[in-house]
Amino acid sequence: MNTINLRKAALSTAMVLFCTTAFSPIHAADIESKISDINPWAGTKWLIRGRLLGVIPDESNATLGGASAALTAEDSIQPELDFTYFFNDHIAAELILAVSEHSAFLGGAEVTEVLLLPPTLTLQYHHAFGAFKPYAGAGLNYTRVISSSPTAAIGGIDDFDDSFGLALQVGFDYAIDDKWSVNFDVKKLFINLSGTVTGAGTPVSIDIDPWVVGLGVGYRF
Repeated sequence: MNTINLRKAALSTAMVLFCTTAFSPIHAADIESKISDINPWAGTKWLIRGRLLGVIPDESNATLGGASAALTAEDSIQPELDFTYFFNDHIAAELILAVSEHSAFLGGAEVTEVLLLPPTLTLQYHHAFGAFKPYAGAGLNYTRVISSSPTAAIGGIDDFDDSFGLALQVGFDYAIDDKWSVNFDVKKLFINLSGTVTGAGTPVSIDIDPWVVGLGVGYRF
């Protein structure tokens, strides 16, 4: 009988020690650390990035006075700031803020320089493979001409309309540590610039539909 009681007491003590050790804060922290090692993106709520963008217009449907015209837009390189909010580990929304300056040409002659404000909001799907996390997204682009410097080539251009269009996106982030990451991103924006030639009242329009290629760094928390 005494032997049975001793065995029961030993078993009870062992169970208490096991439970105390297994569910202690130290053990929980160890588990959390292991999960973080496997997926350093787990639990991220905000990701702020700074990128350098190459904006490459893909012009089409250029018209002047209703007739086809040889209008083109120059490539540009611009800095950009973007903010991503994660609803969970897979679904996020990204807002990019940047300005983009382009020279426009008609048959080789410069007709204007425009400064564009093209904020873009996309809804994204992310999937992490350890530190490497690719994503794809789609959303809406709004573009406003905030300034222009017309030349005398076609009498100057003013009265630009705002543009709304689709935005498509693919890219990836790579975690350097538990806060910092590097990013590569490609977007396709659908932008139509429409305006009026000063004086003659002649309409001018062009779909610039640029490819936007970005490379940058991010900070997450």
